[in-house]
Amino acid sequence: MMSSENRSHFSASCTSVSEEARAKINLALHVTGQRPDGYHLLDMLVTFADHGDRLDFMRSPADAFTLSGRFGEILAGDSGTNLVLKARDLLREAIGPLAFPVRIHLEKNLPVASGIGGGSADAAATLRGLMRLWGTTLSAETLAALALKLGADVPMCLESRPLIARGIGEKIEAVPDLPAFAMVLANPLKGVSTPEVFRRLATKNNPALSLAPSPPQTADWLAAIAAARNDLEPPARELVPEISEISAMLQAHGALLTRMSGSGATCFGIFASMTVAEDAAAALHDECPGWYFQATETGSGGA
Repeated sequence: MMSSENRSHFSASCTSVSEEARAKINLALHVTGQRPDGYHLLDMLVTFADHGDRLDFMRSPADAFTLSGRFGEILAGDSGTNLVLKARDLLREAIGPLAFPVRIHLEKNLPVASGIGGGSADAAATLRGLMRLWGTTLSAETLAALALKLGADVPMCLESRPLIARGIGEKIEAVPDLPAFAMVLANPLKGVSTPEVFRRLATKNNPALSLAPSPPQTADWLAAIAAARNDLEPPARELVPEISEISAMLQAHGALLTRMSGSGATCFGIFASMTVAEDAAAALHDECPGWYFQATETGSGGA
């Protein structure tokens, strides 16, 4: 679950550690059914961007939590539902006396509730960071169960590498051939109600995700992704027409492929190179300075 970089810094004597909480991008999201308990069954092709939130963990006389970053103020006063604090408390309960008090600082760079897994990525980074700080490990099964208790996206964010997730997100399969993509993330900073998006779905038993095996050339993968879908995008566009507008803007600036991520409202455009993506993000920001545009690169499956 932990990357080689994280393992190399693992030490029982740590007094402070940092973790990146990378944006989770749904390259495809197929809604394939619904369980009796109401949870929707999904097939998702997921990758992770270099851009994201940052968390710092430090030994402290008492627990503390602070915020900064462009979107930090939105989370102020939200301690009752903050997934970072829930992750801290669940992990502390699991490991017991080794869990000394900590100061956690979250630099919130990702829009809140925007379809790119910011809260889930923060929770997963908290689990990784505090295990390092507290000098402890959990079995893969225990950690996966704890992550799922925090939310369906948290097990994916623990992996933070290209994957296919099925079920409610807990059945994970690595995709080692997925290449890196130059990308622009774009969000009109308008909220989308995830329950309302699912309520408006025309059908909840759609064809499953099927990716034909192919060599790891970017063009092959672009074609495969283009042939897939995000079943949540049409109802989200009904709720927030700016999603259609922002997708058209990405296309107008040279995106090879555009799609909404998750339940929105963040859309992504895949570009031919990082230079082209950075130029597009700068131009889009000039057009709509109040919206969110971020050039980034996703990790490859073989990284």
